[in-house]
Amino acid sequence: MLNKMKLWKSQKKDIDFDDRFQEVLQHSIPHHIAIIMDGNGRWAKKRALPRVAGHHEGMKVVRKITRLANKLGVKTLTLYAFSTENWKRPKMEVDYLMKLPEEFLGKFLPELIEENVRVTMMGYDKHLPEHTANAVMNAMDATKDNDGLVLNFALNYGSRAEILDAVKNVLKDVNNGIINEGQIDEDTFSNYLMTKELPDPDLLIRTSGEIRLSNFMLWQLAYTEFWFTPVLWPDFDEKHLIEAIEAFQGRSRRFGGLQSEELK
Repeated sequence: MLNKMKLWKSQKKDIDFDDRFQEVLQHSIPHHIAIIMDGNGRWAKKRALPRVAGHHEGMKVVRKITRLANKLGVKTLTLYAFSTENWKRPKMEVDYLMKLPEEFLGKFLPELIEENVRVTMMGYDKHLPEHTANAVMNAMDATKDNDGLVLNFALNYGSRAEILDAVKNVLKDVNNGIINEGQIDEDTFSNYLMTKELPDPDLLIRTSGEIRLSNFMLWQLAYTEFWFTPVLWPDFDEKHLIEAIEAFQGRSRRFGGLQSEELK
């Protein structure tokens, strides 16, 4: 009897998730979701494990969330994997983090190819270890012809550095006569950023209860909807992504203006 009860509860949970999955498909799906994956270290500490164990568990979550985002029809999924400030962490932890792309892509790449996912990266690759950069570049090359979900890793990325570099390159092009000052507007400036080929995020998710951007896509997030959760990244699962999208679908995006009914 007890086993039957457990089975019924498991089936009910699946039905509830399937119903919610189908319901969100009836409404606007964010074209671009960006995630600050936070809380790996705290997850490990709560279990008396080394911090790297949290990072390894978090890598499994990336796979689950990528699969679901693809099923939902999300066009771009940007994951904040390593910031320009993360080099300040202990060397052992940094070395482990630099091995994760190779491990993740080595295991997951065949599935990404099969599911028509295209891997991209934004960040300063010249500062990455050779094995890390090679793993990402190989995945990008192997998936370059795919036209489904764009899985974009922010790796050795920092928004302030990105914006400063963009300003320098705009000035260089003005001085060289490639553009003139009158041509510089938001669209022009956006073309000097690392995300020039991507739409701005519609939805930003940050896990672990922290409520800050941590130098992530400061220009691009100007009109993005934010969703914060106390759930640590290794505990984040499909139902949490559905919950975030449900919250997004319940909001009214005005982009600084008003809806027509608000003008009446």
